[in-house]
Amino acid sequence: MTEGLSTHTKHEVVIAGGGPTGLMLAAELALAGIGVAIVERRPNQDLPGSRAGGLHARTIEVLDQRGIAGRFLAEGQVAQAAGFGPARLDLSDVPTRHNYVLGLWQKHIERILGGWVGELPVTFYRAREVTGFVQDADGVDVLLSDGLSLRAEYLVGCDGGRSLVRKAAGIGFPGWDPTTSSLLAQVEMAEEPELGIRRTPSGTHALGKVEYEIKDGEVVYMPGGTVGVMLTEPHVGTGEPTLRDLSEGLIAVYGTDYGIHSPTWISRFTDMTRQAAAYRDRRVLLAGDAAHVHAPDGGQGLNTGVQDAVNLGWKLAQVVKGISPDGLLDSYHTERHPVGARVLRNSMAQVALRRPDERSEALRDTVAELLGMDEPRKRFAAMMSGLDIHYDLGEGHPLLGRRMPDLDLVTADGPLRVFTLLHTARPVLLNFGDPGSFDAVPRPDRVRLVDASCAGAWELPALGTVPAPTAVLIRPDGYVAWVGGPAQPGLADALSTWFGPPAGQ
Repeated sequence: MTEGLSTHTKHEVVIAGGGPTGLMLAAELALAGIGVAIVERRPNQDLPGSRAGGLHARTIEVLDQRGIAGRFLAEGQVAQAAGFGPARLDLSDVPTRHNYVLGLWQKHIERILGGWVGELPVTFYRAREVTGFVQDADGVDVLLSDGLSLRAEYLVGCDGGRSLVRKAAGIGFPGWDPTTSSLLAQVEMAEEPELGIRRTPSGTHALGKVEYEIKDGEVVYMPGGTVGVMLTEPHVGTGEPTLRDLSEGLIAVYGTDYGIHSPTWISRFTDMTRQAAAYRDRRVLLAGDAAHVHAPDGGQGLNTGVQDAVNLGWKLAQVVKGISPDGLLDSYHTERHPVGARVLRNSMAQVALRRPDERSEALRDTVAELLGMDEPRKRFAAMMSGLDIHYDLGEGHPLLGRRMPDLDLVTADGPLRVFTLLHTARPVLLNFGDPGSFDAVPRPDRVRLVDASCAGAWELPALGTVPAPTAVLIRPDGYVAWVGGPAQPGLADALSTWFGPPAGQ
């Protein structure tokens, strides 16, 4: 629903920015019963142009955990390989139901996510922006561009790399200035262009048709129509690019601009690489591009942001409800900042690999040879897919702190998948030992206890086969918070640490 004007409207959480990260966070909070509002400068969810173009395996798993992966799979194009620089990483043997990358433009990802959010009780303030805020001990006053003031218990900045929320909170954004820039556009062309990739001393360039058909398994481009353009600039560009910039860039590379006209959009991206020094300042938090920006190499930005949201959502909901202490929110930075830092590192490495000089070409050949070997390929495939993320929850079983595999279970209610148990975004205590052996364990009401059995080996990406556990405690984000048996210590602590005191206490 869309909220009208009022002088001082209250919400439990206000999210600045309604892109993929903001939408996912709003959905997570709404599933937990939190009153959440999104402030979005666009009048609707339409997004001109292409932007990001794919979902990695772990993000698809996250959507599967909420029961909505099928909505994206129905529209996307499956490709059973991820990329790292020059190397194509075969994903066919990665242990997940979603051992592929799903090609789907961001405008469609946002439309589908927006459709799901529209089914949930989320308030939208559209065609408005957050222009400032003041936080105190009890909440945040959020000022919007039309003069409206919102009162929230928490404000989350999902407002992109130039985040006003981050700047106004005084959170540092250290990192590295850009070394390269590229023009990206969709335009009409009077002449048929040379499609495909071209490499020159200035870098890599590409022309591709937006409209195409799949015939007999082959991509067939339609004559005429919109053309996607990507040009690496000879020098780092700044400011808003123009059609003239694009024309000059095409002439420099192809000897002609093919009669470009009628741009749908033109943008510039760089390899600027920065990360917020803190993901939280008291009642203000950051997620997505507001927390980390980097080159698009590897297609990790959108995916990392969506996974930020799923890590933060259930924690923030429990704090707002008073179930967990405010300190639980510190684990958001503790867990997600290292993940973001790793993405920054591997994206910088990929930028180095695509430099056009001969030394970089020698490095590309060496890396491609290395990643052609089985063990390195498996490790890098797991990294690029987001399937090897490991939150440091202490020593113990290899599953501890890692994503729970989507196993086929047999339960008293019949066969079901692990991810089906996570559709409501509630924690699950999954017992593979003697039925009833955890019945007497005190636990919060919302922690669902399920007795189950499972056949087959337990295999984790990059790690391989691991011992089958007796029981696991699964967080709403799908990561394992405890592994053990009825007589092993630690379960009571894990339950209270992550999900608050047992019922009746």
